[in-house]
Amino acid sequence: MSVYQHFRPEEKEFIDQVLNWKDQVENTYAPKLTDFLDPREQLILKSIIGEHSGILADLFGGTPNTERKRALIFPDYYESDEEDFLICLFEIDYPKKFVSIEHPQVLGSLMSLGLKRGKFGDILFEDDRIQFFVTEEIEEYVRLQLESIGRASVTLNKKPFAEAITADEEWRECSVTSSSLRLDTVISAIYNISRQKSQLFIQQGLVKVNWTLIENPSFECREGDMISVRGQGRSKIMEIEGKTKKEKWRILAGRQK
Repeated sequence: MSVYQHFRPEEKEFIDQVLNWKDQVENTYAPKLTDFLDPREQLILKSIIGEHSGILADLFGGTPNTERKRALIFPDYYESDEEDFLICLFEIDYPKKFVSIEHPQVLGSLMSLGLKRGKFGDILFEDDRIQFFVTEEIEEYVRLQLESIGRASVTLNKKPFAEAITADEEWRECSVTSSSLRLDTVISAIYNISRQKSQLFIQQGLVKVNWTLIENPSFECREGDMISVRGQGRSKIMEIEGKTKKEKWRILAGRQK
């Protein structure tokens, strides 16, 4: 049975990378640290590594509630520690009285530094405070290069994890049924809207799955997917629990406003 049949065709490249990391750890008996992974990538990695081959994997993103996490893959005799994940927390200092900064501006400015998204973890907001996590290997580069966000001049202050903003994201769990795992029917079930309306959202470019714009209503949803519908909030598929007697999919989802 091929490992690929459990995942999407477009995920093959990431699966190959995970298999390569696993082989690398098995051959060198040394831990392997990844970049920050989104929740779907974390699920794929954990399912491939498993817990029976002498190779284990831990996830950490700076605080327990972060969405994006680095993975440490290691032999089962190794004991991992938070320090092994090599993560740095920055707080942004900017003229708060005169300007406001939003999440897309922070991410856009970080990406404009020419680094991959995987080098950055969660971006945290609390009133006018803003923080973000980065991999330690780019810590000094980001500190020196990030001088402005939008029209605001900024400086970065390194903070201990104990001073991280607590993510107040609350997921309201709900159990729904859907006639299929197509994106339009899943959105219809989770957000309690008509299928026609969910198709319209998708066609208008208002829907992202795992931070990627999806314009195909028949896109198949999978466990661990993060769904964002502009104006409707975010949701995530926590578990696909199987089928009902009426052949509908039973889905455990989380809703966030």
